[in-house]
Amino acid sequence: MTTSKVVSRDELVRRVAQERAAGRTIAFANGCFDLLHVGHVRYLESARREADVLVVAINDDHSVSTLKGEGRPILSAADRAELVAALRCVDYVVVFAEPTVGPLLTTLEPDVHCKGTDYTVDSVPERDIVVSYGGRTAIVGDPKDHSTRDLLARISRK
Repeated sequence: MTTSKVVSRDELVRRVAQERAAGRTIAFANGCFDLLHVGHVRYLESARREADVLVVAINDDHSVSTLKGEGRPILSAADRAELVAALRCVDYVVVFAEPTVGPLLTTLEPDVHCKGTDYTVDSVPERDIVVSYGGRTAIVGDPKDHSTRDLLARISRK
């Protein structure tokens, strides 16, 4: 991992503590980000507006394969993390291996857990975790009109 924005879980915990000590609020977003596209950028830019610092958690390769199926991910976790970290709106990126981001949310307790518009506040799977520590959930980004699946289908037709 070649950028200082891409950090280990332990390093992220340390940096989030420093950010909080400096009085900054933390937003948290997550996803696979396999073939970065405009929907991803809009989601992350919108998430960044929810707090002073944006942490992005990226599914590891095994979990992407489990979630998305054979042939995925297209890009390795390290490459996906580096691409997401290159966005100005992103402060920290961490790769996670668990089936959900629940353990990371429990560890970091971000002020805001940001999810895309394919969710409602009530349908976010980790909602109870966020409520348990006093955080809030925000639905951010534009309508879900973009997907890596659709992009791959368009490419394969060419």
